[in-house]
Amino acid sequence: MLVGYAPGVFDLFHIGHLNLLRHAAARCDRLVVGVVSDEMAMRAKGVCPVIPLAERLEIVRSLRMVDEAVPETVPEKLQVWQQLRFDVIFKGDDWKGTAKGDKLESDFAAVGVDVVYFPYTMHTSSSMLREVLSRMLPAS
Repeated sequence: MLVGYAPGVFDLFHIGHLNLLRHAAARCDRLVVGVVSDEMAMRAKGVCPVIPLAERLEIVRSLRMVDEAVPETVPEKLQVWQQLRFDVIFKGDDWKGTAKGDKLESDFAAVGVDVVYFPYTMHTSSSMLREVLSRMLPAS
């Protein structure tokens, strides 16, 4: 059984998230999704998610292509692998060729885990949605 892991913040869930999870589920027998905690998202992206972790987990768990959704609370993906022992990790291709993507590939090559990239949805992202919302809402 091939176990896949798809980590992400999954804030303001949109079509890009859905596409990534659909593609990932098609490439493995069991799909585990890591939903990045508020603290880890703040650390990695410098912004706190709009939707709280418990709600993001519930949204992701409700998708039929997801076999399990777990909170991701550690900074290194290799630490997650030590807990879950997946065979392949899925990321958006915005990581490919970057320092963090190169590190991901190097770390996982050492333990025999494949890194598979899927096309990033250019026209929709949580960052774009957050920016649009901030322009629509009155300043407090």
